[in-house]
Amino acid sequence: MPHAIVTTTERPDLVPVTARWRWEAFAQGQGRSLAEVTAAESEGAAGPGPMPRTVVLLVDDEPVGMASLAAHDLDPRPDLTPWLAGVFVAPRVRRRGYAALLVAAVEAHAASLGVATLWLYTRTAEGLYAGIGWRTVERFPYRDRTYALMRRDLPA
Repeated sequence: MPHAIVTTTERPDLVPVTARWRWEAFAQGQGRSLAEVTAAESEGAAGPGPMPRTVVLLVDDEPVGMASLAAHDLDPRPDLTPWLAGVFVAPRVRRRGYAALLVAAVEAHAASLGVATLWLYTRTAEGLYAGIGWRTVERFPYRDRTYALMRRDLPA
């Protein structure tokens, strides 16, 4: 199956899809409506700067996953930047290596900007990220759950 990675800047028609994924997977029940997430996603896609930037994996021209480079992603850690954020692969196509492709695309974009270190936090995918070169630097409580804070030092 042929695949391609595009950005929502290049393909703003994908914003409704990425916004729905972001809302359903990460924002639902946290006080933000789908409309608010869509507006933020549209603003990010249209923004002139390098962040936020969302990449979308297309398989046979159908969107199946996304990942973002964001300046900030974790309110209690404003000292850390930038972040790999919002990694999502549609449930029906998981376990095919698509998350690794998306992460690699964000890492490459960050490296092209001269970023030395990327950050992420996760509750459920620590093993996935460790398997592709990320390392856990601490575990911390957040919103009544325990998360892993991970980093990836990018090649110069």
